[in-house]
Amino acid sequence: MPRLLFILPLLLFGAIAAYFAVGLTKDPRLLPSALIDKPAPEFDLPPVHDGQEGFAKANLGGEVKLVNVFASWCVPCKVEHPVLMRFAETNDTPLYGINYKDKKTDAVAWLKQLGDPYKRIGQDLSGRVGIEWGVYGVPETYVVDREGRIRYRHVGPVLPDAMKEKILPLIEELKK
Repeated sequence: MPRLLFILPLLLFGAIAAYFAVGLTKDPRLLPSALIDKPAPEFDLPPVHDGQEGFAKANLGGEVKLVNVFASWCVPCKVEHPVLMRFAETNDTPLYGINYKDKKTDAVAWLKQLGDPYKRIGQDLSGRVGIEWGVYGVPETYVVDREGRIRYRHVGPVLPDAMKEKILPLIEELKK
């Protein structure tokens, strides 16, 4: 019995160490999303640009779309922006934006400087819609199918490899 009391803490420590070791081997960009294959949440955001229309769930039906969550204060958003510009120029799939917890004037200036690839942009100043979408941080990009269901979530900046290897093939598959 005394021997068991000596070994028990070692076994407990080993189990805890194994649990954390397995957790550290997982790719942090592969965050699970409870919304995959489920309808996009209800939302209706005002526009970033005055005189244009905002962005709402009603805009997500009918055709495959790409939804990008961004902010002018987000450094990785600036890194991915040329990839999104190229996507908008070379692909007929609509790209929509959700401007996350960002001042309208800052977002407009940022888009004026870098270019505006978005068909519509909604202003999510409070971050409430981002929470509904399950956003952990910006940037995040979602592929939404014809029925308005979220089919893929990309966490972090969309770089050329991710666009080419994951997002574009999925968009083409969903268009069939």
